[in-house]
Amino acid sequence: MSTMKEKRMYTNKKEHGEDITHENESKTIHRELVDAKFTPLDMSALITQHNKEIWEWKQKESKWLEDRVLLEGTKKLVDKLSEDLMGMKKRAEEAEGEMTIVKGIGMNSPEMRELQARAKQLEESLANALEINENHQKYNGKLQIRVSEVEKDNRILSKQISDYIKKHEDSFRNSGM
Repeated sequence: MSTMKEKRMYTNKKEHGEDITHENESKTIHRELVDAKFTPLDMSALITQHNKEIWEWKQKESKWLEDRVLLEGTKKLVDKLSEDLMGMKKRAEEAEGEMTIVKGIGMNSPEMRELQARAKQLEESLANALEINENHQKYNGKLQIRVSEVEKDNRILSKQISDYIKKHEDSFRNSGM
């Protein structure tokens, strides 16, 4: 079996308006080129045009490859960020759940109530101690003033006694004291 028979060929124009097989297309183009009369200048212009088109297609291909690499990199980045985001979302949900449990159980647990009562008791004790400290400071201040007055009075009395003894020293010696 030949390859031509394996391909479907339209024999009637009614089946298809024109023959669309690749072989017939290339034959038509080849026949047109052979029939045309080209000068070397025309061939040079065609070659230049052909090289320009090849260069343009290579530029497009390069841009397509660059875009594909960029697209693949962006896709990997988006996938990684999506994965990270899902992990963070899961962690946030777990933390919220744990926080709800801690708040619900912790604030109403017997241990927490006991600690709150103990904290209140300690706050009251501290307030009492601060009040006592303030009162002691007031009394110590007053006592310090009083001690200073007594010391001053003692010095004055000591001086008076000393003066009295000096003044009456002779009379005390004569009397045998």
